[in-house]
Amino acid sequence: MVKQEPPVTVRLPEAWLWVVILVGAGLGVGAAFAVGPVADWMIHLFDGAPGPLKLAAALPLVWAVPVLALVGALAGAWVAGIWRAENPVVEVGADSIVVHHGGGGRHVERAQLAEVFTDGHDLVLRGAGGEEHVRTRVDSGLASRLRSAFEQHGYPWCGTADPYESAYTIWVDNTPGLDERAHALLRKRQRAITDDRTGAADEAREELQGRGISVRDRGKAQQYRKV
Repeated sequence: MVKQEPPVTVRLPEAWLWVVILVGAGLGVGAAFAVGPVADWMIHLFDGAPGPLKLAAALPLVWAVPVLALVGALAGAWVAGIWRAENPVVEVGADSIVVHHGGGGRHVERAQLAEVFTDGHDLVLRGAGGEEHVRTRVDSGLASRLRSAFEQHGYPWCGTADPYESAYTIWVDNTPGLDERAHALLRKRQRAITDDRTGAADEAREELQGRGISVRDRGKAQQYRKV
């Protein structure tokens, strides 16, 4: 019997998140020493300063340091929470991959996969027919961890660029090459991205995928490829 490698879970390391919190606390400590001179400078230059700044400047240093350190740590925790929420948790097993993101998840069997790679800030799991089972945004710092996990289990890792990079075209509304329904879906997805409606953008992407069109984002532009 062949011994299988144990599953590997790739996520933002807790240490990275604590670094953000500690940096926030450190900035708070620095602010405790700077807030007085800054408030005095603003009062001298503008004959006034914002209320919260004057309140912080009025605190004795022995209180300002812990209070502003706590405020900075809380701000850092908020940033760390957003960072964590924006990145998926990827479970790489011998027979399948599970990607958890945004309160949901996607299970993909090993037999369904022909290409695994990162494309810009996206992790992409693609089938033999060119269909994308998963395309989700990941922090660039996780690329090496993902590569190690996929290669450890023998998945077809294709590197850090789409093998079909040259086949993508920037979407321009109503240009030939796409039917009206495809253009309508791309318009819908563009509006959803602009309005930060992730669910609607994902729905439009899935319908485009069902019509044989792969779509990705580059800056503020959508790019597509016919599968």
